[in-house]
Amino acid sequence: MILDSVRDVIYFGGNNIMNGSNENRLEGFNIGKSKFYNTIDRKEKKYLSRSTLLWTVIGPGLLAAMGDNDAGGVISYCVTGMKFGISIFIPLCIFLIIIPYAVQEMSMRIGTISGSSLIKLIRKYYGRYWVKYHVVALIVENILMLSTEFIGMTAGLIVIGIPIWMGTAISLILVLSIIIFAGYKKKEKMALLIGSSNVIFIVIAFIVHPSAVTSSYNFMSLSLIHGNNDLVWYTAAIAGNSIAPWMVFFQNSAYMDKGGTGERHIFARRLDIRIGCIVQVIIAICILVSGAALSGHVQNIENAAPAELILGFTNYFGRGIGILFALGIFNAGLLASITISLSSSWCVADAFNWPHSLNNKIKEAHKFYAVYVGSAAVAALIILIPNLPLNYMALITQVIGGIIMIPIIIFIILLSNKKDIMGKYKNSLFINIRAYMIAAVLIGITILLLWSFL
Repeated sequence: MILDSVRDVIYFGGNNIMNGSNENRLEGFNIGKSKFYNTIDRKEKKYLSRSTLLWTVIGPGLLAAMGDNDAGGVISYCVTGMKFGISIFIPLCIFLIIIPYAVQEMSMRIGTISGSSLIKLIRKYYGRYWVKYHVVALIVENILMLSTEFIGMTAGLIVIGIPIWMGTAISLILVLSIIIFAGYKKKEKMALLIGSSNVIFIVIAFIVHPSAVTSSYNFMSLSLIHGNNDLVWYTAAIAGNSIAPWMVFFQNSAYMDKGGTGERHIFARRLDIRIGCIVQVIIAICILVSGAALSGHVQNIENAAPAELILGFTNYFGRGIGILFALGIFNAGLLASITISLSSSWCVADAFNWPHSLNNKIKEAHKFYAVYVGSAAVAALIILIPNLPLNYMALITQVIGGIIMIPIIIFIILLSNKKDIMGKYKNSLFINIRAYMIAAVLIGITILLLWSFL
């Protein structure tokens, strides 16, 4: 024991002994570990606890929100800014922060408290039919969304001279490469690193922002509302982009895969979702502002593809801004492709009870990874079809996502009100009112959208 204590003093307090300090010399002879050792141990634990807290807070909620500002969303926001200015759309984006937070919080709470995924709970309480509906609807929507992601990524590579077929192949390889990383933590950190490139859109907005006078006039006058069908379409697209079906299933499953259930995780995960929602809205506003600055400098706005947007920024603001926007839309598409493909994999694997953890090696969960690879590959092939209306594809995908979200929200509300699942964490009256209002808003937008076709 004494030898151990002496070793502690020499190892940890050597500098003090060498310097003639008596501060820790005698304390090293305490039975067991020295006081100095315990002090170091406490500091290490304090450091580790802070690191663990940061790791706990930042995760699926932030990833889902950053992934929601995908290549299709960037196209929709940018074209909306070009066509309508900022007018009502910036306050609309700020208002719509309520939708993703409310839905994601309920989804997170269900998984954290119950320890089960949404798909398993839907099958248990509502039967296999609704499981099939959600799986099929999610796969179809995800394939469409993935196509828009590859459109954005490929456009970002075309600007540096890479042909479309090679750009598509490079994009697909990068999307698939994340599965080679071992374990959930490494994959999540890699995705967060990719998502950090969203800051590019903030830089672009500060550089190219429209004049303050024009922005203020458009913001106050709201003179751009003419009751035409385009306004309904673009409003529906913005609403659809605020919360997508894949986000719900991705976030719910990612929290399960990351580990940790029970009420002690609720606070940190709510904070994660709040941070994500704030980041999502800030980036969306920056893209709208950038699009407004580009107004009048891109011909045929309705049919403008990512390549035309990049060219517009290049011609009017310089090659540097064009390259920045290309890099931003590429990384937005890359992150979204990863998160969307994972949501498909988790959803299908849950439905069929396959192994489905990112901690599994490929040979341990080959069906789970096969869905990931297959969905990305199909989407990559779709964009090679010539003469696709790329901008309309991006808009329609966002609109369809908003429509599909309606039954998903209803099921989330029903599940989060079941006392046998949620216990004391079931929805309060306020949360229920907010949730049903969100469902009503999405239903109302859908009705307006259908009415606009008449």
